[in-house]
Amino acid sequence: MFSRIAIVNRGEAAMRLIHAVRELNAETGARPIETIALYTEAERTATFVREADDSYCLGPASARPYLDHRVLERALVETRADAAWVGWGFVAEDPAFAELCEKVGVTFIGPSAEAMRTLGDKIGAKLIAEEVGVPVAPWSRGAVASLDAAKRAAAEIGYPLMLKATAGGGGRGIRVVRSDDELTEAYERTSLEAERAFGSGVVFLERLVTGARHVEVQVIADGQGTAWALGVRDCSVQRRNQKVIEESASPVLAPEQTRELKAAAERLALAVNYQGAATVEFLYHPGEKLLAFLEVNTRLQVEHPITEATTDFDLVKAQIHVASGGRLGELVPAEAGHAVEARLNAEDPDRDFAPSPGRIVRLVLPSGPGIRVDTGVSEGDVIPADFDSMIAKIIAYGRTRDEALGRLRRAVAETTVIIEGGATNKSFLLDLLDAPEVIDASADTGWIDRVRAQGRLVSTRHSGVALAAAAIEAYEDEALVERQRLLSTAHGGRPQVQHASGRPIDLKLRGASYRVSVAQTGPHRFRVGIGSAPCVDVELDRFDEHTGRILVNGRRFRLVTDTHGPIHLVEVDGVTHRVSRDEGGVLRSPAPALVVATPLEVGDEVEAGAPVLVLESMKMETVLRAPFTAKVRESLVAVGSQVETGAPLLRLEPVGDDAAGEATETETVDLELPPEPTGLSAEARVARGIADLRSLLLGYDLDPRDERRALSTYLAARAELDRRPLAEEVELLQVFADLSELSRNRPAGEEGRADTRVHSPREYFHTYLQSLDVERAGLSDTFRNRLARVLAHYGVHDFERTPALEEAVFRIFLAQQRASADVSVIVTFLQRWLTEPVPADGLRELVGQALEHLIFATQLRFPVVGDLARGVVFRWAAQPMLRRKRAEVYAGVRGHLRYLDRNPAAPDRAERIAKMAASPEPLVRLLGQRIGKPGVDHGPMLEVLSRRYYGNRGASDAR
Repeated sequence: MFSRIAIVNRGEAAMRLIHAVRELNAETGARPIETIALYTEAERTATFVREADDSYCLGPASARPYLDHRVLERALVETRADAAWVGWGFVAEDPAFAELCEKVGVTFIGPSAEAMRTLGDKIGAKLIAEEVGVPVAPWSRGAVASLDAAKRAAAEIGYPLMLKATAGGGGRGIRVVRSDDELTEAYERTSLEAERAFGSGVVFLERLVTGARHVEVQVIADGQGTAWALGVRDCSVQRRNQKVIEESASPVLAPEQTRELKAAAERLALAVNYQGAATVEFLYHPGEKLLAFLEVNTRLQVEHPITEATTDFDLVKAQIHVASGGRLGELVPAEAGHAVEARLNAEDPDRDFAPSPGRIVRLVLPSGPGIRVDTGVSEGDVIPADFDSMIAKIIAYGRTRDEALGRLRRAVAETTVIIEGGATNKSFLLDLLDAPEVIDASADTGWIDRVRAQGRLVSTRHSGVALAAAAIEAYEDEALVERQRLLSTAHGGRPQVQHASGRPIDLKLRGASYRVSVAQTGPHRFRVGIGSAPCVDVELDRFDEHTGRILVNGRRFRLVTDTHGPIHLVEVDGVTHRVSRDEGGVLRSPAPALVVATPLEVGDEVEAGAPVLVLESMKMETVLRAPFTAKVRESLVAVGSQVETGAPLLRLEPVGDDAAGEATETETVDLELPPEPTGLSAEARVARGIADLRSLLLGYDLDPRDERRALSTYLAARAELDRRPLAEEVELLQVFADLSELSRNRPAGEEGRADTRVHSPREYFHTYLQSLDVERAGLSDTFRNRLARVLAHYGVHDFERTPALEEAVFRIFLAQQRASADVSVIVTFLQRWLTEPVPADGLRELVGQALEHLIFATQLRFPVVGDLARGVVFRWAAQPMLRRKRAEVYAGVRGHLRYLDRNPAAPDRAERIAKMAASPEPLVRLLGQRIGKPGVDHGPMLEVLSRRYYGNRGASDAR
C-alpha cells in the first residue's frame, strides 16, 4: 500500500480523496497513508489544504500549474510522494502525466498511459467502439485539423453537429453548430478553449442526436482480467452540455438495455486491459430506442457519488486498491434504491450563468436521512476565478425515485450559500427539480436550453417581495448616511438632516425598472409601494447580517440577502433575485474576469440582446449582451483588462423607443405581492393603529401616499371597539410629553440657573448630539433623566454609544422637527376625550398624572395642547366634583325647607334661613319646583331669596 499520495487536484475533488484515505487508515490499522495537497498561491488557506496531512505550493494560478508537467514533477519529487491521485479535470486524462509519474517512480492511480491514449482520446475510443460492435453516431472518423477540413466533414455528415475537443470534458470544449457560419465562428474558439483548459486543441465533429438522453456506465477494472460495470447513470439534465442533475439508475432504460450497456462497457475496458475507474457514455433516443456510443472518460466522474450510493461501494478506495495491485474479486456490488445529485455552482442564472466567484461569507449545508454533500470549501474560503465554479454536490438517496427527488428538493432548499459579490444556481436547481419534465424523466440533453429560450426556468416567484426587501436595504443605507450627516453636522454645532419619508428608490430586476417608495413606520416595520400598486405593510426580522424573515401584509417568507455595491442578491423562500440600483445604463462585470473582446466602439449603436463585451472567467467565456437598444456612450475597459466583481465596463445610452419597451416589460412582470389581510378584528386593528401612531410620534416616517392613514385607520377601528382603549392612548400622551420635554426652547426649573452652561432642553440635546457622551456634554441630572426616559421608548436603556443609540437620537431629532405636525394626533385624542364619559376609577389616577405631565411639557411650545388638557382635567375631575358639591347643597336646602314645612315655628328657624341664604348655588329653580305642591310653605324660600338679593347689595336687618 502507498505511504504518501499527492493530490493533483483541488477543492471538492481533493477532499474526496482525503476522506477516502482517512477511511482506509481507520479500517486497516496499518501504517497510515498521508495525503499531500498541491495548491496555488491564492488557495494557501483553502479547506483542502488545511485538511491534508502535507501541502505544497505550485505557484500562481495564472501560470496554470495543474497542467504544467515540470511544476508537477518537481512537486512529486520534493514531497516524496509514492502515488498520485488526479480525480477529474486537469491532468486526469493526460497520458503524458501518467508517463511522468512512471519516470519519477510514482504510482499513477489510474489507467496506463497506453489505455488512456486509446480510450481517453475521444477519437480513438470511437474507433475501438466500432471494432467491438458498439453503435456509434455518424462522425468525422478522425480529427478535423483545419476549418476547411471541418467544413468538408460537416458537408458529409450533415448539420446539426457537435464540435468537440478530443481532450474536453466537464462541458468545456464542446459546441453545437447548425451551419457553416456557426462552424466558422465556433471552430477557433473551441480549439483555443480546449487548449487552455486541457492542453490539447484537437477537435472533431459528430452528428448531433436531438431529443436524446445521456446515459453512462460506471466501470472499475483491476487490469488483471476483471472489470465491473457497477451501474448506469442518467445525466440528461444538462445546460450547454454541462451536467446539472444526475441520477442512478436511468429511469428510461429497460432492464435488458441496461444489461446491454454494461456488457458493452466491460468489453471496452477489457479490450485495452484497463485498470482503474472509467465511464462509458452513450446517447439514448427513447422514441427510437436507439443507443449510440459517445466516449470513454478514463477517470472518475464528478457524478460518481450516485453510483456509490446505489451500490454502497466506495470507488475512490477501489481506485487506490487496484492501483496498489489489488484484485476486484467475483462478487459484483448489487444496485438498490435510487440516487439523484444536483451540482451547486457559483454561477448566476440571471446573467446567463456567468461564473460568480468570490469569498464565501455564509455556508450552511443540508443533512438528514439519505443526504450526502461533497464539497471542498468552507465558510471564509474563496471560490477563485481561475477554476471551475463548483461549490458542492448534493446527493439524495431513497428507496424509490420519488423519495430521492423529494429528499433532494428538501436538501437544496435548506442549503444557504452567500458569496461576496457572487451568486449561486440554487433557485435554478429548485426550479429544475419541480419541472414536470424532470419529474416524469422526459427531459433530454437539449431540454434546458430549449425551455430557457422559451422563458421557462426563469423564476419570478416572490419577485415583488425581493424588490421590497432590496428597497428596504437601500432605504436603510440612505438612512445610515443621514444619521452620519446628523452627527457630523451636530459636531459642528448645527445639526441637520435631509431625510424625507417615502423617498423613491429606482431599482432594476431582470431588465425592468421599478420605482419603489419606502417609509419606515416603526422599528423593523415599513410601508412599501412598488410603482402604482397599493402599498404593503412589511415587517423585517433580521437574525444576523444576511438571514432573517420578512412579513409582507402578514405573510411570512424566509430571507437571505447580500449587498455588493449597487447589487442586492435577495433570496426569498429559496428563489434568488438579483436586484440592482438603476444606474442609468452602466454595465458591470458579473465576476472577476479578463476582458478578451470589445467588439464595439464609443458611439456605436447596438440592438437589445446583441454582444457588447466578452469576458473570460473560470476558463469559460462569458458574453455580455446589451439589456436594451442603446448607443455606447463610454467604454471603461480595454482588451486585456483584469476586472473585479461589479466593476463598471460600459455606459450605454438608450436609443429609440427603448424606454417604452422597458415600461411594457415592467407592467407584465408578476410582482406576487400578498394582498392586504382582511377580516381582522377591531381589537387587532386598534393594537396595530396604536403601534403606528406611537412610531409616528417617535419620529418614524409618515405613509408617503396618505400622511393621515395611521390616525384615520385607528379612529375607524376605535369606533368599532366595544371598549375605550384609554390606557393605550394615555401611553401615547406620555410619549409625546416626554419628547416635548426635550424640545422646549426656553428653560424651566433648574435649567434656568445662572451657572448652567446651556439653558433650554433643546440646547442640552443639541450639545449632547455633538458627542453622544452625557459626561462630555455636561448634562444636568434632570435632563439626563428626561433623556433616559425618552431613549427607553426606543428600547435603549443606557447611554453607551451603540448603533441603536445613534438610531434613537436620529429619530428623536426627526420627531422634534415634525412635532408641530404630529401634535394633531394628541389634539384629536384630547378633543374626543372632552366628549366622552369620565374613565373608571382604575384609570382615573393614571389619566390625571398623564394630563398633568402633558400640561407641564407643552405649556411653552404647544399651548393649544395644554389648554385642551386642562379642559379634560376640568371635564373629568373638577366638573364632577363641582356637580357633587352642588347636589349636596341642594339636598341640604331641600332638607331645611321640608323641616320648616313641618315645623313653621321651629326655634332654629332663623338659623336654618341663614344657612340657606349663605348657600353659593342659585336657588330660584327650587322655588319653581315647590310652587303648586300641597302643604308647602313658600315663606321660608321667599325670605331666603330676599335676604340673598338685598344682602348682595349691602342691605342688612331685612325684615
